[in-house]
Amino acid sequence: MHDKIKKLSEKYAGQMINMRRHLHQIPEIALLEFETKKSMASQLKKLGLQVNTDLWRTSIVAVLEGRKKTPCIAIRSDMDALPVTEKTGDFFASKNRGCMHACGHDAHMAMVWGAAKILSTFKDELGGSVKFIFQPSEEEPPGGAMPMIAAGALKNPDVDAILGLHVDPTIPVGKIGLKQGPMMAQVDDFNLTVVGRSGHAARPHETVDAVVVASHLVTALQSISSRQVNPLDPVIVTIGRIEGGTARNIIADRVTLYGTARTLDKKLGDKMPDMIKKIADGVCKTFGAKSVLDYRVGYPVLSNNSEIIDILNNAIIRMHGKNTIINIERPGMGAEDFACYLQEVPGAMFLLGIRNKSIGADKPWHHPEFKIDEKAIPLGASVLAGAAFEYFERNSLKIVIKG
Repeated sequence: MHDKIKKLSEKYAGQMINMRRHLHQIPEIALLEFETKKSMASQLKKLGLQVNTDLWRTSIVAVLEGRKKTPCIAIRSDMDALPVTEKTGDFFASKNRGCMHACGHDAHMAMVWGAAKILSTFKDELGGSVKFIFQPSEEEPPGGAMPMIAAGALKNPDVDAILGLHVDPTIPVGKIGLKQGPMMAQVDDFNLTVVGRSGHAARPHETVDAVVVASHLVTALQSISSRQVNPLDPVIVTIGRIEGGTARNIIADRVTLYGTARTLDKKLGDKMPDMIKKIADGVCKTFGAKSVLDYRVGYPVLSNNSEIIDILNNAIIRMHGKNTIINIERPGMGAEDFACYLQEVPGAMFLLGIRNKSIGADKPWHHPEFKIDEKAIPLGASVLAGAAFEYFERNSLKIVIKG
């Protein structure tokens, strides 16, 4: 069966690539994926799947029932694009200026559709159901995963396991990255406002300069990772934006720092608000200012289930050989709200190599010249379909053993 899946992925490669290129031309940002939803829903209905477009906002949930309804494994794709102006020069470049699929979600959708097309061919041989989740708003916290879970994306039928993938420009095309346990970080957002006292630039002694205080704060916050946390525990505090002041000769009374805190340990992540607030209060007190912290817990640590990783590993080996697999040694500090599904059911995300410098497919995610080597698309679809089929094989074996 795995050999048949591989051959079908190669047969449908052109269709998947064409779909990816179509989606690439109509990128839409979080929760505005209307044309994307229309296109995907139409293609899923053509496969004979049960398609629900009313679950939550611009989401799609499609179900393929096999010879049995249970167990059910889900395959998830994100849908949204980014507010980036494309500069690839491709003939299928974005038609929506200022918006681009610069993170590969167009390819994700094409591959999940491809997996659905492959598996629908073997509908009567599937030992359960497959649910295909097309999720909006992965790029925009608080994300689309939690609202979809709350709306019932993992219900009716109840999902027993879930698969996801993400293209990776650091991994060569033709390779797949796997990692058990934590693979991506918990990322929280925070806005830290310094409240001072305004006045004339010529009389600073009569003011509390919020810009000066904020400047000290930017540096002081770096002591969290360098002096307050075990150096073996990864943590990153980043201030990505500073906003304040009204004119060059007016001392600002208010400055806001916009930042993120990234950790790989939930216990450490839970401590971050207090650590940031303690430093902010101390620095502000020194200068006679006050601080206001707005801390927003974001995506949790993405931790892959070992059994699902083993299923992926075996499916890849059976179809493409063990040399296809790259074992990822260290987690990254990026984040993905696929992690929210993993808090509900066992699952795993694999990283699909798309790097090919000779065609310019070597730019990082979110770059205006981000490209993928489309040879990766049939590979990704085959792994999703093959792992789903292997999941049913293993479940059937467990039933036989228990019987």
